[in-house]
Amino acid sequence: MTTTNWSPSISKAGGPLYLAIADALATDIASGRLTDGFRLPPQRTLADQLGIDFTTVSRAYAEARKRGLVEGRVGQGTYVTARRPASAGSAVTGIIDMSMNLPPRFDDPDLAAAMWDGIAQLQSSHGLDLLMRYQEAGGTSRDRAAGAAWLAPRLGEIDTGRLLVAPGAQGALLALLGALAAPGETICAEALTYPGLLAVAQHLRIHVAGIAMDAQGLIPEAFEEACRKHAPKILYCTPTLHNPTTATLSLARRERIVSIARQHNVLIVEDDAYGALPAKPVAALAALAPDITYHVAGLAKCVAPALRVAYVVVPQGRTVAHLAGAVRATAGMASPLTSAVATHWVENGIAHSVLAAIRTEAKQRQAIVSKILPAKLVQADPEGFHVWLKLPGHWNRSDFAARLRSAGIGVVTSDAFAATEPAPEAVRLGLGAAPSHASLAASLEVVAALLAQQSAMSSMVV
Repeated sequence: MTTTNWSPSISKAGGPLYLAIADALATDIASGRLTDGFRLPPQRTLADQLGIDFTTVSRAYAEARKRGLVEGRVGQGTYVTARRPASAGSAVTGIIDMSMNLPPRFDDPDLAAAMWDGIAQLQSSHGLDLLMRYQEAGGTSRDRAAGAAWLAPRLGEIDTGRLLVAPGAQGALLALLGALAAPGETICAEALTYPGLLAVAQHLRIHVAGIAMDAQGLIPEAFEEACRKHAPKILYCTPTLHNPTTATLSLARRERIVSIARQHNVLIVEDDAYGALPAKPVAALAALAPDITYHVAGLAKCVAPALRVAYVVVPQGRTVAHLAGAVRATAGMASPLTSAVATHWVENGIAHSVLAAIRTEAKQRQAIVSKILPAKLVQADPEGFHVWLKLPGHWNRSDFAARLRSAGIGVVTSDAFAATEPAPEAVRLGLGAAPSHASLAASLEVVAALLAQQSAMSSMVV
């Protein structure tokens, strides 16, 4: 990327500003909002934008370089490197970085071997053409059929003419928003939403109106009010195991949201990243309203992040041609190689076996959370693999994240997800990066101990 339009969300109330800027940069990299190669604003530009001294920004950039987050290029500027080196003590202490929301690694050598064997078999089944030829932007007919089979438990039988294979959920969102909304127009999303959605909207100069939430998720009445006030083109939402709050919308709320969307002619983009995880899922919005819903189902959270494959189902009565054109313009196509891997795994049952292993491991890790962290501060779902941790009154999110980072634990503060201000005093913990239950428990013990401390007692200046 060459864009420089980045502004950190910081508070001038507590702690050195240069550290707050460096911490915000680290948070946005961890959340995926800033990616490798992103050019940061010139130091004087950012200083003017934030209304602070130039030297403060200079110190912040120097601190970020020290952490391995950015690099300076002579005559070109400062660029994100997105390298997240492991803590030097992690191998000894078992402390882990919990900022990335990865599916938990399961301990099943036979299944892991089957995954690799499936990849090896592509040589004989597809030959050199798989590596040396382009494919159509929406995926081959075989890849689309595999996608329809994967989605059938949640959406029922799907006409493959309505299904497109996209280069990951992020690529799908870029294509969708670019095709459905114009610069300056407004879309709605939960008040706390996927950082990748915010990044795409910012890139496309689309305004995001945040919709109020409660413990059960998006509030239908707030959505209705936003429809009257903003006349949005789209409602983007994650109705199942919401990121970051873990909330799952009830069937009644989903039906009410669909009714409001119909009444105000609003299209729905349903991000179903975690939809495959529940054993007994609530009906998808695309099943309740197939005529107005674009359904995006990536494989990163429920099978393997490395695949970068997402299945997109367009509303009834529409073809994928307009969306395929947007994919072609922005990414060319989904990788034929990873699409073929996904198809092989779906066809041979490997993907479903991996999903079952992830479900089992997620429940075990959530059980560890329930034993260590105080229940009154935790919002979680036993079928998910992240936790929304609401901080006690004596902590603010930036200080809490900074103290954890000094202990080798990365978390993501609410600022990364905030479509509206102010962001709540909360952080997201990803449970999947820990290589073992012991390392997860060790990290959670550190988190629990810090929660019990007063902010001023958690560090010492000499």
